[in-house]
Amino acid sequence: MIQHPFGNAITVGEDRVEVRDAAAIASVAMDKLAYSAVFGSDEERDHARWLIWEIAQSLGVRPSSIHDLYLARGQGKTGGYTVPAINVRGMAYDTARSIFRVANKLKAGAFLCEIARSEIAYTDQRPGEYVAVILAAALREGFRGPVFIQGDHFQVSAKKFATDPETEVNAVKQLAREAVDAGFYNIDIDTSTLVDLSKPNLEEQQRVNYERAVELALVVREIQPPGVQISIGGEIGEVGTKNSTVEELRAYMDGFNSTLAKRGGGLEGLSKISVQSGTTHGGVVLPDGSIADVSIDFKTLETLSKISRDEYGLSGAVQHGASTLPDSAFNHFPKTETAEIHLATNFQTMLYDNIPDDLREEIYTWLGGNAKDERKASDTDEQFFYKTRKKALGPFKRRFWDLPDEIKSKLAKAYDEKFSFLFTQLAIADTAKLVAQFVKPVEIHRPKPHPDLRSVEAAPDDADLSD
Repeated sequence: MIQHPFGNAITVGEDRVEVRDAAAIASVAMDKLAYSAVFGSDEERDHARWLIWEIAQSLGVRPSSIHDLYLARGQGKTGGYTVPAINVRGMAYDTARSIFRVANKLKAGAFLCEIARSEIAYTDQRPGEYVAVILAAALREGFRGPVFIQGDHFQVSAKKFATDPETEVNAVKQLAREAVDAGFYNIDIDTSTLVDLSKPNLEEQQRVNYERAVELALVVREIQPPGVQISIGGEIGEVGTKNSTVEELRAYMDGFNSTLAKRGGGLEGLSKISVQSGTTHGGVVLPDGSIADVSIDFKTLETLSKISRDEYGLSGAVQHGASTLPDSAFNHFPKTETAEIHLATNFQTMLYDNIPDDLREEIYTWLGGNAKDERKASDTDEQFFYKTRKKALGPFKRRFWDLPDEIKSKLAKAYDEKFSFLFTQLAIADTAKLVAQFVKPVEIHRPKPHPDLRSVEAAPDDADLSD
């Protein structure tokens, strides 16, 4: 029989978990369960993930879609804030704990935890693991309410598409199935890589983009759980390319909506649209390792957000690649009614800045051998390691999880300060009540793996479940 660390605090039924002592859930016992959900044997892992899911269902901490909140924004019923979508890459459990800790302090509810197709690969976090870790972190911090978990950049590779389009699109479909089954109820479809600027007009330039986006959206709608309307985002401009225009937005949206109407039989469409306004993923690293200043076009964001709401009923425009912007930029996003911004690289930088020197050197040595093909002849060491160190997050995942408590405490303080700053600047404090108004989480249960779970036999280190 598989053990669990909560003693008499929970009762495990055939397909339900009853929580008798919620305080025991928000304790070191959850740390142990989260660790098993990632590093346990196959049997231990599956049971840990099921238990986390069912405890979360019992306590109302349920993976949810932000779709209805976004449509309410498109209808002018809410606004004045920008939803941060946080790519939780390294030390996922500890990072997510900080997110939920700050959310509790600020009474924030409008935020997403996300992971992109590429990140799933290089961080070694499949959707089932990711959902378990995020939910465990929320439970550990005593968070209550909907949890928005998002598949970021479920992207079609232009290079692979050019060689074998159906195989590449089918790979994204399969990832969507895996993600939705795990509890990702927010999916960003990114076929913007297929925009062909050589075509004679905007409709033709965007055609493959919106037609393939509809194809993927139909799969998402087909597999979404009963009662869940998954939030789907589209994208008109690949991040790092030229700034998007109103004309491109209309060409994409008109094409998407008309194609969906023909193929989808009245199915719900998009809730938001990603655009390009001057950023790049990870920023532009200079030879000394610093990041180049970015000139973001807030007027573009404001205009495209307004058009997407007024003409298409969407929540607004989405800004990618924002975490490396200067601190002074963030309060402008709510002012321009930008619906959502994506934040990733700066938290990774904070992680690498705070780990022990010997571990960092070990990682850089590993990168020198395993990522050398990605090094350009003109790259300095600082540029090479900055651009490639994300590739070490998967191979060194357990080492990050096993960092000493004093390092984790230092990181927790840094993360708490950063998330507090961002949540305040993006005006999502006190949005928990807005989320409660517009989002109605669906209770979803899963069959229990076998053999049966049982409580751990009384042991000194499990006797006290408090911090």
